[in-house]
Amino acid sequence: MGRRRDTDRTAVQVDGGLAELVPDPDRPGSYTLLLDGAPQSHVDLDDPTHLEFEYVRRIASAVDLAAPAGTPLRVLHLGGGALTLPRYIAVRRPGSAQRVVEVDGALVELVRRELPLPGQARVRVRVDDARAAVATMRDASFDLVVADVFAGARTPAHLTSVEFAAEAARVLAPGGQLLVNISDGPPLRYARAQVATVRAVLPHACLIADAAVLRGRRHGNLVLVAGRGEPPVAELARRAAGDWFPGRVLHGEELNRFTGGAAVVHDSDAVDSTAPPQGIFNVRR
Repeated sequence: MGRRRDTDRTAVQVDGGLAELVPDPDRPGSYTLLLDGAPQSHVDLDDPTHLEFEYVRRIASAVDLAAPAGTPLRVLHLGGGALTLPRYIAVRRPGSAQRVVEVDGALVELVRRELPLPGQARVRVRVDDARAAVATMRDASFDLVVADVFAGARTPAHLTSVEFAAEAARVLAPGGQLLVNISDGPPLRYARAQVATVRAVLPHACLIADAAVLRGRRHGNLVLVAGRGEPPVAELARRAAGDWFPGRVLHGEELNRFTGGAAVVHDSDAVDSTAPPQGIFNVRR
């Protein structure tokens, strides 16, 4: 398949809305995927280890620390987008067996056609609902589960409950970790409830985000790292502090205070994640 020209801009109607692949003017060979104007993914075809979005870099830090450098991992990605993280893992951890679940079949075809994966990548993509797909998977079959599912700019309610978290935990190996991208803004009620919900199943956790987001001053992404054993908090904190956009890591009593007694979410009372403020995505890459 031929390479896309850096001046090409593609707009295609997919199942979830209008998908656009917009060239990055600052990085030849790089594209941002927008869905109804909301940035979903950024991909550098020449260097898949370049991660433009700060929350993706925070998830990647947890991936980097999950096993010694270069060790292949079994990874389940819930939510595909432009397959940014699977590309990164394929390069950084050759031989990793990765499965991606993405509900939007037309989006999957667009990405496969226009942004092909590296030749050595062992990535299988399944078009399905994330929760329905996890329910069919074997116990303890993945080292990492990455939950980054959005319908437009919101996570669907059925992927926010403790019943779903229990299913994700079931397919994790004993030492595995669940990595969750949480999008929220002041007063962070949704994020606090999500931390409480996941910790009800995987009690050892930490939360990584920009300080202004953690203090409830603006809308943004928070990355939850949770498992049956302690996450590598010190190294995650060092990496977050040294990022282009420095972040903080909450753990232990700080994380307890952040949660603030929030109730665990069940299927019976689950709701979609908080909608981002109007106009937050007006400036496109």
